[in-house]
Formats: sequence, C-alpha cells, structure tokens
Amino acid sequence: MIDFKYRPLSYFTKDTSSVLLVKIRYPESKWGEQISLYAHWLEGKVQYEAIDFYGNEYMLYPSSSLEELTLEELIYLIEGMVINTDENMGNMELILDGIPEAESDFYPDLQTYFNEKRGNFGLN
Repeated sequence: MIDFKYRPLSYFTKDTSSVLLVKIRYPESKWGEQISLYAHWLEGKVQYEAIDFYGNEYMLYPSSSLEELTLEELIYLIEGMVINTDENMGNMELILDGIPEAESDFYPDLQTYFNEKRGNFGLN
C-alpha cells in the first residue's frame, strides 16, 4: 500500500544544499528525454527546479516549500508540471506527452505509483 502522506526527513545533508530529487521520463513522448527535478535549499526554503538535457525549464507548482513535500504533494507537482511557454521553441510541449516513469531515492513509492498508473492505462 502506497503511503501518500510519506514525507522524507530531509533532502539535504550538512554538506549538500542541492539534490537530484526525481528522474522523470515520458516514454510515449516523441522527444523521450529525461527531465531532472532538483531541490535546492535557498533563503530558508526548498526551491524546486526541473530541466531537461536541452536546458528547457518547466513551471512547477509549488515552486518552493518550507519543508519537504509529502509523496502526494510531489505527485501533484510532477503531474502539474508544464513547459515554460515564454521560452518555448517549436513543439516542446510534446515532451510531457503521456504518463511519466519516475524514480527517486527520497520517495521509494513514487516509481510504484507511476508504474501502477501506467498499467491502468495499458502503457506497461
């Protein structure tokens, strides 16, 4: 059973202020690139940033938080992610086509959640 209220104690150690939080891939996308979701400790908050190999930036909601996200909040952040249309070139919105595969060292059930969701739509 997936614990949607799970919240990691911390993303950071005393030696780190930035971490790779989640690796995201959209297999059905024609672009098929990995999107990396980072967490940064800045100005007393956790700031979130998502970028792909080409340097495209994505809009995230929330873009920051006072504490680590619950699994449920992280899922909403991933599913609500959109390409920054101010800098959009061509058909970059096609990167986010389909249901993603996602994995995280901080959220062990994240991969299970998206695998089950993909399976429900016949995508596994």
